[in-house]
Amino acid sequence: MVLEMKNISKSFSVVQALKDVSFDVQQGEVLGLLGENGAGKTTLMNVLAGTFPQDSGQIYINGHEVRGMTPKKSNELKIRFIHQELNLCNDLRVYQNMFLGEEFTSAAGFVRKKDEIRKAQEVLDYMNTGINAESLVGGLYTAQKQLVEIARALLFQSELIIMDEPTSALNTREIENLFTIMNRLKSEGVSFIYISHKMPELFTICDRYTVLRDGVFIQSGYFKDINEQQATELLIGKSFIATNLKDNIESPVSDKIMFSVHKLTGDTFKDVSMDVRKGEIIVVTGLQGSGTDEFASALFGASPVSSGSISTRNGPLNIKSIKNVMKSGVSMIPRNRKERGIIPHLSIRNNSSLAHFVVKHKKLFISNAEETERFLRNKKKMEIKIGSEKDPITSLSGGNQQKVILGKWLEIDADVYIMDNPTQGIDVGAKYAIYKLIHELARDGKSVIVFSNEFPEIHQLADRCFVFYKGQISAALDYKDLTEVEIMKYSTGSHLEEQKWA
Repeated sequence: MVLEMKNISKSFSVVQALKDVSFDVQQGEVLGLLGENGAGKTTLMNVLAGTFPQDSGQIYINGHEVRGMTPKKSNELKIRFIHQELNLCNDLRVYQNMFLGEEFTSAAGFVRKKDEIRKAQEVLDYMNTGINAESLVGGLYTAQKQLVEIARALLFQSELIIMDEPTSALNTREIENLFTIMNRLKSEGVSFIYISHKMPELFTICDRYTVLRDGVFIQSGYFKDINEQQATELLIGKSFIATNLKDNIESPVSDKIMFSVHKLTGDTFKDVSMDVRKGEIIVVTGLQGSGTDEFASALFGASPVSSGSISTRNGPLNIKSIKNVMKSGVSMIPRNRKERGIIPHLSIRNNSSLAHFVVKHKKLFISNAEETERFLRNKKKMEIKIGSEKDPITSLSGGNQQKVILGKWLEIDADVYIMDNPTQGIDVGAKYAIYKLIHELARDGKSVIVFSNEFPEIHQLADRCFVFYKGQISAALDYKDLTEVEIMKYSTGSHLEEQKWA
């Protein structure tokens, strides 16, 4: 047995995050750690990684009790934690990030740069990442950064690797490649704790499961003995029926154009045009590197464009000023919430008010009472689980942080909502609730542009789906034409081969 955690309890102020949780991991297995947002999964792993101590309980590694666990001790025990939130320094090179805090040094204390680059490149090539070890991390795509995080965990021959939502920014091919690597390491005796809200992934890669709910152990077992429906019911504690919302909602789309993009060109996309109508949900998808990430940012004025224009119902949009974009009735839920969606040092309440302060606040002073009222309204609507509204935003689980971000933007009552991977790190129940929220926005006459690479999500939301290939729109598919095969055909360029031989 590689790991055994017995009766682990942990509280933060008045919040009981974990209560008498016990579980174990065998050598050469992948254990799926399941639970809703706020169930205690990440807290439990932070105890194991030495980020903070447990209030009570014991940790055993290879049969020996470990007391006073610290991050350094955890690393020495060959335990690595790939966090859900990226923990890379954008101003450093890839190899410098991979060796940060554990540099190769000479007898004189100098960093052995060439050895670090060589070793880092070996691991990156082993993973088929296509990433240069000397690249600046700030210039990488979010998915590439995720792969660097994973490569860092593999660098020091770990025996137990904790993966918290490791595929949130990866496309299908990258996920398949990751699973190939995991299976290879598993055959060599490496163990994994795998945290994900994506049921197909869990059933594909994991051997056993452990379920937490509200900080309490619920059940362990083998994935082969349950199905996805049963797993979902274990997570949320009740029967859950995920219907397709599009099949049960009458389309509210009108002919009025609310948001128009005309031949927009940026560093990674070219001549992109689309009209978004009132009450319409558009989904934009494409493989990593197809230009969708930069296009999403450009729509909000956060990435530069070299030509083209955007207009709203009020006329041309000045995308050189994000503040102007917001005041023109356009909001943006960004991907990679740690870097773009939250201010880590501010409280939950303050984070939830930021968009309101930019667009609607007219007074000289900020009213604490009004701020609290605004937050409590969003807390109820988004079902956010918190201890105190004055706690730092980083005290929340990733999923609850995402709910705060969504609530923040809903507060300004925009005409157009751009949502870049809005269900990242969200559990299945909350995901379904967000889908319903998006459809409610459309029903209220809002226009929604969602960026997503998950077909089930696309199928739940899209009135139309725009597929990107090499920086341009390769197809605009109506809901009735949406299939995973069609989307893959246009996102991989295989449609060009069909035209070639037609």
